[in-house]
Amino acid sequence: MAASLDLVFSALADPTRRAILALLLEDDMAVTDVAEPFEMSLAAISKHLGVLAEAGLISRDRRGRVTWCQLEPDGLREASVWMQGFGQMEGIDLDAFERFLERELGPSTTANPEGPAAADG
Repeated sequence: MAASLDLVFSALADPTRRAILALLLEDDMAVTDVAEPFEMSLAAISKHLGVLAEAGLISRDRRGRVTWCQLEPDGLREASVWMQGFGQMEGIDLDAFERFLERELGPSTTANPEGPAAADG
C-alpha cells in the first residue's frame, strides 16, 4: 500500500499533472488535446501522462493513430481512505469557504474561474 500511495502523492505533487487531471474530469481526451493548453512539448506532456498512468490515476488507450487518456475514478480511492484516517476529509462547503476568503482577503483576490490564462488575455 505504501508504494502505491507514494506514486499517487508524487503524481499529485506536480501542478501540471493536477491540471491534466482536472481536464480529464470533463471527458476522455486525445494526448494532443491534453497538451494544447500547456506551453511545453508533447514529449514533456507524455512524460507527465506516464507518471499519472503509473500511479493509476489515468489510463491510456490507443485508438487507431490516436492515444486517448481517461481518468481512472478509483485511482484516488486508496489515498482518500488513507487521508480519512486522519479525520481531515470532512465535507467542505466551498461556497462558504469562498465567502470567508472574500471577507478575509477582499474580493480582488478571488481566483478567476477560467484560470490564470484568461486573466492574461
